[in-house]
Amino acid sequence: MTRNAPEREPTGPRINDAIRAREIRLIDETGQNVGVVNRQDAIDRAVAAGMDLVEISPDAAPPVCKILDYGKFKYQEQKKAAEARKNQKIVEIKEIKLRPNIDDHDYDVKMKSIKRFFEEGDKVKVTLRFRGREMAHQSLGMEVLRRVKADLETISKVEAEPRFEGRQMVMVLAPK
Repeated sequence: MTRNAPEREPTGPRINDAIRAREIRLIDETGQNVGVVNRQDAIDRAVAAGMDLVEISPDAAPPVCKILDYGKFKYQEQKKAAEARKNQKIVEIKEIKLRPNIDDHDYDVKMKSIKRFFEEGDKVKVTLRFRGREMAHQSLGMEVLRRVKADLETISKVEAEPRFEGRQMVMVLAPK
């Protein structure tokens, strides 16, 4: 006994004989709304025009079908999908590491980096690391994160408020 792979339903719109509805709303090859017609009449019209009958809106009552060249239609859909993929931006989370007793110049350099990340459309995770006895002065760390939040208030929004994760405080900012 040999087992065949189960037949998969083809993806995409139904065409010609795969259309199940008895009556459909037909749009002809010129884009004119013909109205509600019998499915077989619509298929005959499509064959006479040398094109295919494609189900555009299967959820409508009755379903909307259009007479068009299916190969050309598929090609246009692929081009649209490729264009959409090309234009989408993947948002990354960049990390900036700080210390509780950071110097002013070092702080300014880090702020410049954060602003550059926001211009590129990325989110920023600000990590403030405590070493050794610095854990006794957590208020200093909180003060640094408040300063970051205040300095970036105009160009960013806080996505995750400062919270502790072990020996470090973490805050996530996103561009406005």
